[in-house]
Amino acid sequence: MRRTILTMATAAMMTAGYLMAGGFWLQVGNPEASAEARKINAVATFKAAGCSDPAKAQVTATAVGMVNGHRKSIPVEVTKLSEPGMFAITQQWPKEGKWVIQMEARSEGRVTSTLLTAGPQGVDRLHAKSEMRPFAASEVESLLQ
Repeated sequence: MRRTILTMATAAMMTAGYLMAGGFWLQVGNPEASAEARKINAVATFKAAGCSDPAKAQVTATAVGMVNGHRKSIPVEVTKLSEPGMFAITQQWPKEGKWVIQMEARSEGRVTSTLLTAGPQGVDRLHAKSEMRPFAASEVESLLQ
């Protein structure tokens, strides 16, 4: 009985420690704040944050859009900047139409995703949506409406 209680208490402390240790997320930044990002004409920067080692983050991006009634999906090249865990993207999708830039980062078994909208006026960094999970296709689709 005592061993069972001790085992359960240890498991509860380990779980609480994991939950309190924080998550893993992408902080959206202004490329104007980085000389390196400005040099490549970046439209947004992203910094991996949380308890994971930022240098280990693997980031991918896709631009999903509607142009003249046609849906398009374009892989977006993500540029690693010199600061560990810092990334930038440049505009690699057409200026016309409505777009959702879907960023996904993975590190040490954790995943986080960020969605940005973009259109003829540029990228809307202020209204980014972030979750500590991949976004469903329906969530991306709702931003295109």
